[in-house]
Amino acid sequence: MKKLLYIFLLTPVLLSAQEIAVLKYSGGGDWYGNPTSVPNLAKFCNQNINTRINPKTAVVEVDSPDIFSYPFIHMTGHGNVVFSDNEVINLRNYLTSGGFLHIDDNYGMDKYIRKELIKVFPDKELVAVPASHDIFKGPFAFPQGIPKIHEHDNKPPQAWGIFVEGRLVCLYTVETDLGDGWEDQEVHNDPREVREKALKMGANIVNYAFKN
Repeated sequence: MKKLLYIFLLTPVLLSAQEIAVLKYSGGGDWYGNPTSVPNLAKFCNQNINTRINPKTAVVEVDSPDIFSYPFIHMTGHGNVVFSDNEVINLRNYLTSGGFLHIDDNYGMDKYIRKELIKVFPDKELVAVPASHDIFKGPFAFPQGIPKIHEHDNKPPQAWGIFVEGRLVCLYTVETDLGDGWEDQEVHNDPREVREKALKMGANIVNYAFKN
């Protein structure tokens, strides 16, 4: 697992763990959506790819130093997102220090999060993550790239990314709703094969975040 280094008052503090946190952000969007998704993903990873993730989901705010305790941060919602100047700096430091952010548009977030990501990385653009990228190769193979889980606008599923020195630091998934597929079966009544596909793709994301 790539370790995170956070500089606080010029003193290095090493913080690393196999844990996942949900990002709490401002702006009015429902950052707390899909409450069963991350715990279910953690359990699936522990059972299938030999992780030891605490299934109890942590919550971390964008400007908190605690963000550096988590190699994997998950962000979701349907609505507005606003990052303050301090949050922009903290999130940029986190991502360039070894952290990983997965943003999963739960439908309605797209036009807001794109503007905020420009604030975090004004010199970089979201680019399409090709199906040939390692994140789609294992532990489970997705030769066509990001899978489609839920339908919204009759558009193909999309995986966008921000790369820093060749490393994917932020994966933005849209028109797929992976998080809905991770939720308890009775929430959306998805067929078993749909949920399994979503969880396998989630496991690939976790695997990549922990190892890169």
